[in-house]
Amino acid sequence: MPVVTVRNPGTGEVLGEVSAHDATQVAAIVDAAQEGQRAMAALAAHEREALLRRVADLVEAEQESLARLLAAENGKPITQTRGEVQAAVRIFRGYAGEATRLLGRQIPLDAVPGLERHLAVTLREPLGVVAALVPFNYPVELYAHKAAAALAAGNAVVVQPPAKCPLAVLRVAQLVEQAGAPPHAHQIVVGDAAVSRQLAGSAGIAAISLTGSTAAGRAVAREAGLKKVYLELGGNDALIVCADADVEEAARAVVLGRLARGNGQICCAVKRVYVQRPVHDAFVDALVAEAAKLTVGDQLLEPTDVGPLITADAAERVEQAVRALVHDGARLLTGGGASGAFVDPAVLVDVPADSPAFAEEIFGPVAPVARFDDPEEAVALANASPYGLQAAVFTRDVSRALSIARRLDVGGVIVNGSTALRAENLPFGGTKDTGGYREGIHDTVLDFTRQKTVVVMDAFR
Repeated sequence: MPVVTVRNPGTGEVLGEVSAHDATQVAAIVDAAQEGQRAMAALAAHEREALLRRVADLVEAEQESLARLLAAENGKPITQTRGEVQAAVRIFRGYAGEATRLLGRQIPLDAVPGLERHLAVTLREPLGVVAALVPFNYPVELYAHKAAAALAAGNAVVVQPPAKCPLAVLRVAQLVEQAGAPPHAHQIVVGDAAVSRQLAGSAGIAAISLTGSTAAGRAVAREAGLKKVYLELGGNDALIVCADADVEEAARAVVLGRLARGNGQICCAVKRVYVQRPVHDAFVDALVAEAAKLTVGDQLLEPTDVGPLITADAAERVEQAVRALVHDGARLLTGGGASGAFVDPAVLVDVPADSPAFAEEIFGPVAPVARFDDPEEAVALANASPYGLQAAVFTRDVSRALSIARRLDVGGVIVNGSTALRAENLPFGGTKDTGGYREGIHDTVLDFTRQKTVVVMDAFR
């Protein structure tokens, strides 16, 4: 059986070995999940609620050890992985509440001539077995969104954790079993893209939820056929700084939401910065000054702001992207070099708006800055991307902010803040190549159900 070796990306230290599943084992797990599905569907809503609350309590009791394990295998600073585990606890509790609010409707048939005496109601039922494909950048939090939603709605779930950092998710899976989940209702498969495609194409899977790259999303969608597919994919978020903005606050938003948060490996990080010409130089000065305060180093040390990327290869790709921006005409003011899995946070200016490298998603701590003259121009530049996850606008003019927000072709707009914002009770997702789906506590649990219409003839005589 193939073995996946999990390493600390910063030091290379071996943290553990995990057995990968072959195609036969994956098929057996999906078959067993049908039994788990029947058991979950038979649980009353209050029983599903209680199960998820027990999971939340168990995760909360281990939050420090889980945060340290996640930081060690993932590379995010420990201060950030603590926040991720806390978010997972909130998510499980949030979905516990949603399990008791899967409401149907009574539809008035007297709106249709001749049907006045009949009664129509809708019921919410589980979809079936849900496959949850989890990315490396926020594995515990995004696992919680998918697995907790599936269980809350009465589904079984088959989870594929990220192969490069599966350990924290595997530990949470043990806690789900400890909490009393029915046999085979919650299972893990470990493997590569071939396993993802097998899950997507399996007749025993009713729905597949993936957070990952746009290329991965397209591959899964091709295999999925007519089953439900929920995709949250890549992003190239723009931040627009207008001439009346607080430039120091805008600079801090870029540093915290791009250069530091998740080591820049976030789909909703600020990846393009457009600054109106009158405040461009003041903004850049503030950005470089804030970037200089960042500490790059061991992710398990409290003072660290930026840890290692998930692999040395990922760091090399970021360095190559910086070189491409410079080749296209940008000026590198600071950072951009890679050493092993570490990348020094980079700030570039005079980035040509038509640079091919500027149009691509750079998954690392890089802040490219371009100028604009008129907000209409900035909106057009932001919308020119094939992605449409989130965007941000900095301005003191509320009317301008709302006007720009309405014209941006994205799933979410942050006014006077970073795009690297995701609250579990908000719908999160984007347009175009970002996938079109919205994930969040109130939305996902409904997406993981189907409606059944029941008509009682002559109910009102």
